[in-house]
Amino acid sequence: MEKKSAWEKYDDKAVQDVFDFSENYKKFISDCKTERECVTETIRLAKEKGYKDLKDVIANHETLTAGDKVYASHMGKTIALFQIGRQSLEYGMNILGAHIDSPRIDIKQNPLYEDHDLVLMDTHYYGGIKKYQWVALPLAMHGVVAKKDGSVVQVVVGEEDCDPVIGISDLLVHLSGDQMSKTAGKVIEGEDLNVTVGSMPKKDEEKEKSKAYILNLLKEKYDIAEEDFLCAELEIVPAGKARDYGLDRSMVMGYGHDDRVCSYTSLMALLDTEVSERTSVCLLTDKEEVGSIGATGASSRFFENSVAEIMNCMNDYTELKVRRALSNSKMLSSDVSAAYDPNYPSVNELKNTAFFGYGLSFSKFTGVRGKSGSNDANPEFMAEVFAAMEKENISYQTAELGRVDQGGGGTIAYISAQYGMEVLDAGVPVQNMHAPWEVVSKADVYEAYAGYKAFLKNI
Repeated sequence: MEKKSAWEKYDDKAVQDVFDFSENYKKFISDCKTERECVTETIRLAKEKGYKDLKDVIANHETLTAGDKVYASHMGKTIALFQIGRQSLEYGMNILGAHIDSPRIDIKQNPLYEDHDLVLMDTHYYGGIKKYQWVALPLAMHGVVAKKDGSVVQVVVGEEDCDPVIGISDLLVHLSGDQMSKTAGKVIEGEDLNVTVGSMPKKDEEKEKSKAYILNLLKEKYDIAEEDFLCAELEIVPAGKARDYGLDRSMVMGYGHDDRVCSYTSLMALLDTEVSERTSVCLLTDKEEVGSIGATGASSRFFENSVAEIMNCMNDYTELKVRRALSNSKMLSSDVSAAYDPNYPSVNELKNTAFFGYGLSFSKFTGVRGKSGSNDANPEFMAEVFAAMEKENISYQTAELGRVDQGGGGTIAYISAQYGMEVLDAGVPVQNMHAPWEVVSKADVYEAYAGYKAFLKNI
């Protein structure tokens, strides 16, 4: 089946719309490099569109009716937004589900040490990364430090032009004979991803003078002591903003396209959608890159509990109705797919591969090799979704994540499908996936936004 690039259907105004949308997206991923930052910005954008905190609705004993907009967040790292439809929730919702965590490097709980006047921090990488890609790069530190007095200190270092950056050193090529003989997975070991943060000694100290200097800086700027690292959540990410990529500016290079490109487009699709028969939902979860575990991952009861609370605020709660609401729902699991790369064509089967510029990419199944860990969507639901795309003139394509037995990956689709709801994977193709800097096509970003809107409107 022959498909055309989305760029070919755009007139000059449409091209400008695509570029304008990408400017806002670039700002989002430049500003939001952690789950907490994503949730904070999501709440800000939602409030501008009239969304209210579900906790306030409950506390004020308010009743929710068609057209009302509410959000529920948990631990500052996962959030669900609901636009109440005219139909009872019992008959199901239209859900856009994505994740807001990305591969990175985390600071350990007891990280700081000195070695021959150099000050470093121990780390533990998060998610699936090629460790060698993270050395010799300018890195930034984002996160929070929770203090025993109950206060929480926000930390961002390395993003402003006047900020210092930090980094992980690499071995000079002149002395790397032994290193270069190792396999790519062993060139840099996990325990060697230590971040260099200083080298200047504090003159009035007797030992660990450089470490003392860093601790003094932290005390002055953030009022942080060494013991405060025990209750910190600090993430090491690439420093710098998302940039236009390509001489024609048709692409975006940035950190965290997986999966914030789908999170942002899903969020904006919901915020720009009018009230419909079915309740429209955007669910943004944490911990997908490590198995969707924990209280803020898709495997938690957070979303189910939020649905129950909303139905209670609509005076329509029973346990059975919550079960019906979940099983009658339809969901796009909005996660990225692997874009074809001419430098590495052998990993793809071209008839079932996503290409830059051809629009929103749908995957009937993900998983590993024999579809392990996959949802495997029903063809009836796929036909319904594709009809909605064509009705709204959305450019879309279908793809698998590489050749059979080449590898694979998963999404949150199988988790939501456990409720019995219809779920289909749909996302933006990405090059350099899980690298510090990933690349997407601006056309695909825009078509994802438009496609998600078409799903909410027409399903």
